[in-house]
Amino acid sequence: MNEQFSKKSEAWSARFSEPVSDLVKRYTASVFFDHRLTSVDIQGSLAHAEMLAHQKIISAQDYADIQRGMTQIQAEIAEGKFEWLLDLEDVHLNIEKRLTELVGDAGKRLHTGRSRNDQVATDIRLYLRAAIDDISVLLRALRMALVDLAEKNADTILPGFTHMQVAQPVTFGHHMLAYVEMFGRDAERMADCRKRVNRLPLGSAALAGTTFPIDRERVAKTLGFEDVCHNSLDAVSDRDFAIEFCAASALIMTHISRLSEELVIWMSPRIGFIDIADRFCTGSSIMPQKKNPDVPELARGKTGRVNGHLVALLTLMKAQPLAYNKDNQEDKEPLFDTVDTVIDTLRIFADMAAGITVKPQAMREAALQGYATATDLADYLVKKGLPFRDAHEAVAHAVRACEQRGCDLAELSTEELRQFSELIGPDVHQVLTLEGSVAARNHVGGTAPEQVRLAIQRVRSLLA
Repeated sequence: MNEQFSKKSEAWSARFSEPVSDLVKRYTASVFFDHRLTSVDIQGSLAHAEMLAHQKIISAQDYADIQRGMTQIQAEIAEGKFEWLLDLEDVHLNIEKRLTELVGDAGKRLHTGRSRNDQVATDIRLYLRAAIDDISVLLRALRMALVDLAEKNADTILPGFTHMQVAQPVTFGHHMLAYVEMFGRDAERMADCRKRVNRLPLGSAALAGTTFPIDRERVAKTLGFEDVCHNSLDAVSDRDFAIEFCAASALIMTHISRLSEELVIWMSPRIGFIDIADRFCTGSSIMPQKKNPDVPELARGKTGRVNGHLVALLTLMKAQPLAYNKDNQEDKEPLFDTVDTVIDTLRIFADMAAGITVKPQAMREAALQGYATATDLADYLVKKGLPFRDAHEAVAHAVRACEQRGCDLAELSTEELRQFSELIGPDVHQVLTLEGSVAARNHVGGTAPEQVRLAIQRVRSLLA
């Protein structure tokens, strides 16, 4: 029998006078969910073993045996033949036990110079680094889908809203580019977060470092880390990098939720600005006419889920003394679920955005309601020399008159408009058209179709 494991395979049973109860085993085990760290755990262990051999802490033969054993373990896991044991608590001890069964003493020597504390911290960073890379690719795909949609609708006019009231005409392309900007900042945040994730904790051991002559920089280079964590206490005990990732993820989901809200509103028959492809919708169990935008609705709901994970991790860390505490086992499920939710949501939304059908006529008719060009009339008067506050007041009187008559500003004749200001001339109707309104905002960041196309070129060049 291996000295490290008892009949029940408990890694520290010699320390205790009675076995751990089954309830406690289930309560304290993480193998139910941390087995997803298998590949990065093996990756980190092989880099650690290579360094130990290079530093002559273990023999070259031990390293070769470890490599051979890990290859077999990877195959067993891939084929579904690996036996996960609850008694061994987590992914790390399960793999180590199997390795020792396969290669004997070499497997026992693998853990030299490290602890599960720095091991798991390394695994999480490797896992999260890969997740960030996947999310960055998906953010790019979503931005490109929205850019394509914007380009097709650079001239399509819809009402812009403030306070959910018609404000000014904008182009649908401009509206979509607003989300492109949001998701662009999300990508920047992920890239910045990755820098702090990409630091190696391994070698910090339990909390104080190790007495063995290890080479942490060598392991960092092998695993693609940009730097090592420079304080062993901090390296094993903090999860701020995971919290930062969840904060960035919460912002991604917040932007997804805002877009979802608009898609749900726009798809309502009373609005009818867009249609979403059938594969992203469901029907009703009782009302045969229904086409429900389930994907954007569910994404709104999942936003609260990700926000909750962020709060959970902040609360997890807020009162922990240095160094490692068992509390930190609770970091994985919120983190894993955040990764899964963000990746699935981005993948679906990139596909869904590419399949959105725009209804320009419904958008145009809506833009003709609510006196969307009132600000253009005020600007017109200012350019004629009237102070803005006076122009604002004159147009307000004109809007009130239109409300009483049930017409739009553009439907008033030049003479009727002159009742509100003698500065109004025959050229006034040029600024009261929807096309004239959006075209006039021809500056960087403006809604003019020309600027929308320039913005699209800029984004495409950034994403190339």
